[in-house]
Amino acid sequence: MSTTELTWFKSSYSGTQGDNCVEVAASPGTVHVRDSKDPQGPQLSVDSGVWSSFVSYAADR
Repeated sequence: MSTTELTWFKSSYSGTQGDNCVEVAASPGTVHVRDSKDPQGPQLSVDSGVWSSFVSYAADR
């Protein structure tokens, strides 16, 4: 699956004024992250297990 075929979701923590926006999309075994202000720009792709660990760590902070 290419990143152009992904369904992107904006973070619920993104501001209403369009700044500091993060979007994520999931594909089998991988989570993709990008800046919503630059959808054609760089993207981070990580293993879904790694993403789950990151989210758990961030939630504990």
